[in-house]
Amino acid sequence: MATEIVSSSSSGHGEKVPVSSIAYALDEKRRAALSEVDNAKFGWFHVKVSLVAGVGFFTDAYDIFAINIAATMLGYVYGRTASGFALSSNESLGVKVATPIGNIFGQFFFGWMADVVGRKRMYGIELMIIIVATFGQAVAGQARAVNVLGVIIAWRVLMGIGIGGDYPLSAVISSEFASTRSRGRLMTAVFANQGWGQLAGAIVAYVVVAAYKDDLLSETTDNLRSIDFMWRILIGLGCVPGAIALYFRLTIPETPRFTMDVERNVKQAAQDVENFLTTGSYYVDPDAVVQRVQAPKATRRDFFAYYSKWENARQLIGCAYSWFALDIAFYGLGLNSAIILEAIGFGSPSSDLKGTLKIYTNLKNICVGNIILTVAGLIPGYWASFLVIDSWGRKPIQLMGFIMLTILFIIMGFGYDALTATSAGKKAFVFLYCLANFFENFGPNTTTFIVPGEAFPTRYRSTSHGIAAASGKLGAVISQVGFAQMANIGGTNKFVKHIIEILAFFMLTGVFSTLLIKETKQQSLEDISNERQDGFIEGVAPLGEPV
Repeated sequence: MATEIVSSSSSGHGEKVPVSSIAYALDEKRRAALSEVDNAKFGWFHVKVSLVAGVGFFTDAYDIFAINIAATMLGYVYGRTASGFALSSNESLGVKVATPIGNIFGQFFFGWMADVVGRKRMYGIELMIIIVATFGQAVAGQARAVNVLGVIIAWRVLMGIGIGGDYPLSAVISSEFASTRSRGRLMTAVFANQGWGQLAGAIVAYVVVAAYKDDLLSETTDNLRSIDFMWRILIGLGCVPGAIALYFRLTIPETPRFTMDVERNVKQAAQDVENFLTTGSYYVDPDAVVQRVQAPKATRRDFFAYYSKWENARQLIGCAYSWFALDIAFYGLGLNSAIILEAIGFGSPSSDLKGTLKIYTNLKNICVGNIILTVAGLIPGYWASFLVIDSWGRKPIQLMGFIMLTILFIIMGFGYDALTATSAGKKAFVFLYCLANFFENFGPNTTTFIVPGEAFPTRYRSTSHGIAAASGKLGAVISQVGFAQMANIGGTNKFVKHIIEILAFFMLTGVFSTLLIKETKQQSLEDISNERQDGFIEGVAPLGEPV
């Protein structure tokens, strides 16, 4: 005989209802709400999610990659090496690697907390950290007991924690609100703001350099003081987009999947779905009776039970290692593009130039070079992925990207001397470099962000994305340290060709890790999670049971 509970009827009399019937009804209600989300037409609410999440990635990329240009400016002001005014290899490494180190902690912590307390409660906190840390860098000072580079590095670690938190939060929020047929494009549109952020950083740097040209070339002004202003303006402007987006992040609704599957409040989730799909807004009644259900709950034992199954573990391993391999190349080259341009002599000032004219020309050429690299390769790659991500699928794009990157880095590395020996060869090298940037984004840089945001159960989705993203930033740290320590073996930038050859090896390993990943296109998040959905809700939770 089925277990029964007493339920109040409209007549006020108690009525016994089988628990199995209630569980079935709630299970059907959950599936109906999820179906509404999965089959919803693309509307204003999806645009809002894309913009709110995307501005964060715009800010992230601006703040991360602006240091590529700012490091050269810092070298002129604070660097003193045997070869002139430049940061030492360790100083340059410190300001560049600080953010990826912070990323690792932020991705782990925010990824985990978003699964514990909710996406909404954590969303915006990471942006506050980014804003404060960015402003702190811009006003960093120096004293007898405090080195300005040390202060900048400390602020960049903190900023990196905030940026790291943005990865799992933005990925999971955009995936859990998206419809099945357009989820890949929505997530790609969010992530593509990384390219616009890099471009904005290069353009702002060029404008700042141009604005200070007269002061920089003047014989009556303090030229180093002008450069000190330049890097502070470049870094400090990274606060602006974050400050604009903060209000919208703090007011975005909780995802219905978290409300249903983690808070286990099916009624509220169904109401939220109805509201944001029809009006673009949501409302939570503080006096509403909360009816929690019995469903799989996040615990340490449950976590290990889920990932003890090879089909689940291999997805996480494949996502994590693919991101690790990709970021070795993406950040190794992205944060050192000025060194690459200098190594091949592209855009370097003429040796006939002297003094501040040479400094101005060098800074201008670095800015122009970064603009060219971004426009010619990075941005088109994101949008090529956008066009086909939901038709080709994630796995074919990632596989193609790693294969093409392997080939390109082999050509660039083993043909380095021949390519850089002539003017035509240098132009060919820059073309290949832009092509590599293109296939990073029309390939694993985009897909390694998307797949971990789709492939796991709601109760572990953010944590798993954080693990994969942190693996990527570990690769970025290793790449930065390796680049700094090896680039000048045998002479200035003499080892760069061998570094590119090493990158080719890691791209090849990415091909094999991609084979571990299963395709996620045109499937609901629940189907991808590899968990039985029929009977997911087993009943009503006892009153007073903690969430």
